[in-house]
Amino acid sequence: MSKPTFSFEFFPPKTEKGSDALIKVVAELVKLNPKFMTVTYGAGGTTKDGTIDTIMKKMELTDIPIGSHLTFINTPKEELYKYVDGLWNRGVKHIVALRGDMPEGLQWPLDDDGDYFQYTSDFVEGLLERHPFEISVGAYPEKHPDSKTLKADVYALGMKCEAGATRALTQFFFDNNAYYDFVDKCAGAGITTQIAPGLLPIHDFKSMCKFAKRCGANVPDWLYDKFEGLNRKPEEARKVAIDLLVAQSEDLAKNGVDHIHYYTLNKSDITTQAIQSIS
Repeated sequence: MSKPTFSFEFFPPKTEKGSDALIKVVAELVKLNPKFMTVTYGAGGTTKDGTIDTIMKKMELTDIPIGSHLTFINTPKEELYKYVDGLWNRGVKHIVALRGDMPEGLQWPLDDDGDYFQYTSDFVEGLLERHPFEISVGAYPEKHPDSKTLKADVYALGMKCEAGATRALTQFFFDNNAYYDFVDKCAGAGITTQIAPGLLPIHDFKSMCKFAKRCGANVPDWLYDKFEGLNRKPEEARKVAIDLLVAQSEDLAKNGVDHIHYYTLNKSDITTQAIQSIS
């Protein structure tokens, strides 16, 4: 079985207690030697200060590259350029470039406006004109909620890759066949950029289901069956979650996937078990 590299996503903590806990989680996970780590950024820049603060604290702990998520929707180009200049000057050389959630009152696609980016592919081009960033972009094996068809999603990904994206990181999924089918469709469309699967450890099944609904990620019936009756049995639910993430990771590795991205939810235990199973 091949041994893929891997990476971790974190989100900015909202409290000092959460920040202290995240520092411990990062210290544990860096021991696994990830290829890189990323920190999320809220729609419209709602957590941009927290993103920078979290990145700076993590950079004090490790030399492993840390990337910043960045959304462009509803933010003027000049404001984005100022922000990315600050990241570059602080030593952040990796951007996860995303459109972001549509604010209330706006509809996709946007009206043409030279002061704002319209598509993620334009955003990628703009970032690379500013600095030679490593750039990751999003991909959606089960279709983006705002996209009419999966074919349209594949086309959009192709545009982002042509614009210079280093890799694509997928939305989380629980059926690996959805990922394999998506990669085949992308290859058929001429996309050669790395498409790394994104996996989500299930720490709370009910919360995950709400999150999946917002993201357009499918929760299969068999997954509901596995967690049925376990809402008050945390240890049993945790074992099911570990078995699931380990099985997904091992299957991806067995099928030649060369990189896996884990949405850690600022926790380390389940993700660690999965990585140890493929290391």
